[in-house]
Amino acid sequence: MTHTRFTPLAASLPSTVPFVGPETQERARGSVFEARLGANENVFGPSPRAIAAMQATAGDVWMYGDPENHDLRQALAAHHGVRADNIMVGEGIDGLLGYLARLLVAPGDSVVTSQGAYPTFNYHVAGFGGQVHTVPYTKDHEDPAALFAKAAEVDAKIVYLANPDNPMGSWHSGADIVASLSDLPDGTLLLLDEAYVECAPPGTAAPVAADDPRVIRMRTFSKAYGMAGARVGYALAHPDLIQAFHKVRNHFGMNRMAQAGALAALQDTEWLTHVLREVDTARTRIAEIAAENGLSALASATNFVAIDCGKDGEFAKSVLDGLIARGIFARMPFAAPQNRCIRISCGPEIMLDAFAAALPAALKDARG
Repeated sequence: MTHTRFTPLAASLPSTVPFVGPETQERARGSVFEARLGANENVFGPSPRAIAAMQATAGDVWMYGDPENHDLRQALAAHHGVRADNIMVGEGIDGLLGYLARLLVAPGDSVVTSQGAYPTFNYHVAGFGGQVHTVPYTKDHEDPAALFAKAAEVDAKIVYLANPDNPMGSWHSGADIVASLSDLPDGTLLLLDEAYVECAPPGTAAPVAADDPRVIRMRTFSKAYGMAGARVGYALAHPDLIQAFHKVRNHFGMNRMAQAGALAALQDTEWLTHVLREVDTARTRIAEIAAENGLSALASATNFVAIDCGKDGEFAKSVLDGLIARGIFARMPFAAPQNRCIRISCGPEIMLDAFAAALPAALKDARG
């Protein structure tokens, strides 16, 4: 009898994915969610100019996308005041994380992250046989000092730090992150995930020189720009590291419509300003809903708000289950003590009204 001969590493991995999508849950429950507030998508949508650009490009979708992402890289370079050889475009930050892990992580190599931080990084590291070491959050913030100390202890190849953070929405000033770099061990790369930085207060983005070989920063069009389904992300780093991505990346991974949409979205600053106003309004409304139900909302620099349910992870999971049963798609952190919270994405008034209507009954059920 023939059988598929997986590598020992592949055979050892669990058959899991970092996230169960809302569509999977909708199929299981037999109905669609009334409010999709769990994936940190930009429910306010992409720029109309981006939509028009993608529609205009639809007739050319028989062609592969430009494998060099030339126009988008040039525009991003101008946007950030760097050179195009400081920019790598990829299939969302998730895709870029996979490429970076492939470049740097061999079986047995160590990386460091925060316990309960964005799990897709861990997923990619495990896929290449790396060893993930974690440190706890400090007062619901990722802790650069603890991360760098652990990196020195285990000789880490990469330290992952999200600023602002997912799943808590907390943040550090960019100046503080730059100051902490003096404690980054030699030979360790700081992977700075800035997916939510457009939503954050001024001064959150770390003023790191694009040519600094110690840091790679990652940005996305999935959050503030409202293009999660198009899968467009990019990295800023020293040209030597950017050039290395060409050794492992999928050169036709970016589709033509996504390239055109991202280019148009980047140029539509008025729409971005509009979205950020909507996000700010929604964060305030989510905090009000939490307070109306005797809960507290954590300060957020992202397009979601973590709500402290006031007890432990088991109680928060019961609240989450109650929301899902009532048609509200939400998520929660998976590690204690952050799992005392549920996480609600910003959305339009109609969705937040649905959340407000469902939360009291979900809490009542959880309290028994």
